[in-house]
Amino acid sequence: MIKLSKKYDVIIVGTGVAGLNCAINLPEDKSVLVICKKTPDMSDSYLAQGGICCMVNDDDFEGYFEDTMRAGHYENNPKTVECMIKNSPQIIADLTKIGVRFERKADGSYDYTREGGHSRNRICFHEDCTGKEITTNLMKKARSKKNVIIVPYMTMLDIICKDNECYGIVAKDGKTGKLYRILADYTVLATGGIGGVFENSTNFRILTGDSLAICINHGVAVDHINYIQIHPTTLYSKKKGRRFLISESVRGEGAHLLDKNFNRFTDELQPRDVVTAAILKQMKKDGTDHVWLDMTKIPREEVISHFPTIVQRCLDEGYDVLRESIPVVPSQHYFMGGIRSDLNGKTTMQRLYAVGETCCNGVHGKNRLASNSLLESLLFAKNAAIDIKNGYCPVDMPKAKAAEKALSLEKYHNVNKLLKEYKQIVLNAIKEANENEQPDN
Repeated sequence: MIKLSKKYDVIIVGTGVAGLNCAINLPEDKSVLVICKKTPDMSDSYLAQGGICCMVNDDDFEGYFEDTMRAGHYENNPKTVECMIKNSPQIIADLTKIGVRFERKADGSYDYTREGGHSRNRICFHEDCTGKEITTNLMKKARSKKNVIIVPYMTMLDIICKDNECYGIVAKDGKTGKLYRILADYTVLATGGIGGVFENSTNFRILTGDSLAICINHGVAVDHINYIQIHPTTLYSKKKGRRFLISESVRGEGAHLLDKNFNRFTDELQPRDVVTAAILKQMKKDGTDHVWLDMTKIPREEVISHFPTIVQRCLDEGYDVLRESIPVVPSQHYFMGGIRSDLNGKTTMQRLYAVGETCCNGVHGKNRLASNSLLESLLFAKNAAIDIKNGYCPVDMPKAKAAEKALSLEKYHNVNKLLKEYKQIVLNAIKEANENEQPDN
């Protein structure tokens, strides 16, 4: 059993690529606590299949910039997009340095693939489990650092704050039921998406947007909470639980979408929201619960080497992608809105940072370009770590202890009830945002 301290220099909530990359980039003389609801591998980062974008060369900047802006309906923050793109080669170099194995050509150069919305091949990948490859190596690096402690089955229930300054978190051990109030000089929210509040989602069910609700409760700004991306292709199933993603790379490599008569009905390489709309329209026209995805257009050897996880999962469900089409349907996939943050992950509350899918820094606009998620999470989490390092200032302990003492612990004892309340806060905020976008009658 891990014994927690009363105070850490930095607390990070979440063990996806954002949380882990922030942890490994913090100074080694700072104590860092990283917590997660369940096991560390239960993050959407771990599930990411397609890959991670990288600016191929300087001549690719304009094309990559335009692709990202167009996919986001030009609601992106141009400065954030520019920052992400120009720093993408360094992020790939960082990952390679810690052991991430990206596919390469015979000459040693990256074997870039392509996905919907991209005007050229610029995506680094490892088979069809790029997220697992990256997350595993980041976890290995984080565990090797003596100043970093990773604690599973620890749920954040609230932040400790007063006068718009964060002093740490309230958390509960999922196994022992013990309640903790842990102080910190800085707190980083890297809690992932909100798929757990939807019936059909590619996300783990535990990702329910708790940090969003907590921030709303404490007056921390959130933006575009109704900017929710639907992935066009998840494996159709009547079983309950998380939906299995069929990577966009499949369509990038030549797979076709087919209607009930097995006729092609759309351009598969359009941005995700456009393809999703086309699929839903076709399902309505055909009166079906799904459309079909034909991977037989891709060379057999490439399917086996590039998409082994997809091949096996489909076999488990009774489909042989090498010989037949598979049923696919759109499902909730990604969250473009979130806790407002800047290029360094700073929120509108002092000493509180937000990085990864749980934040909104404007890089994705209204719709995320494929394979920008891992890159965005890694880069701005690294920026947050550097910002904390450069401006490090210990918390005022008398103020922190006063904020802690002022907490009423009564509401934290029934965790299930509290998390249901948080889920409803998120759903209400989404509904309100959607209603505010409706044109006046």
